[in-house]
Amino acid sequence: MQDEFRTYEVVRAPAEHPLTESWNAPLWNRVPSLAVDRFRPESSDHRPRVEARVAHTADRFIGIFRVEDRYVRCVQTAPQARVCTDSCVECFLKPKPESGHLNFEFNCGGAIRTSYITKPVRTPDGFEEYEDLSLDEIGTIEVRTSMPQAVEPEIETPVTWTLAFAIPIALLEAYVGPIGDPAGQDWRANFYKCGDETSHPHWAAWSPVREFDFHRPQDFGVLRFAK
Repeated sequence: MQDEFRTYEVVRAPAEHPLTESWNAPLWNRVPSLAVDRFRPESSDHRPRVEARVAHTADRFIGIFRVEDRYVRCVQTAPQARVCTDSCVECFLKPKPESGHLNFEFNCGGAIRTSYITKPVRTPDGFEEYEDLSLDEIGTIEVRTSMPQAVEPEIETPVTWTLAFAIPIALLEAYVGPIGDPAGQDWRANFYKCGDETSHPHWAAWSPVREFDFHRPQDFGVLRFAK
């Protein structure tokens, strides 16, 4: 049904491998895809085709997005800038039922915005309870993208771009407590595509959000980590 939570099995990746933004690289070819295809009605008529693949090692959570896009824009280049205003893909993770969630937002140029949010009630300053990750912590996240750091003016014609990322489990543990090797665990998570200040704004999710707000852990799907 349209409103059911989605479930995805996170396969085990080889312990040592280079992170690559090539969708067809050997690292990614063995990983099943998920579709970020539940668009909010507030979106424009632009409906990019978005897929993601996610895997894990004993100490890293890794993923790649592939976007068949148009109206691509990227002007935010600093860490913790409002990258959701650009052509952007996002991965939100809630590793434990009792924990908050971490949002990892990447614009197509590779800039990152990330926080740990324990009370996602909206306020003029963000949320009731949250903490932005430090620049040193952001530096531990690996990102590979097929796009340049900045794209302006907007690319109106069709363009396909990819972005891969690797998040250390230790970084998550600094906020949610011990995780260890995630094999055999279930996490809650969601994956998104947006472009708030492009000429054709849009908002899509993997597991559908029942309100116009991505920060709803109750709408997250389930990641099941293979042993």
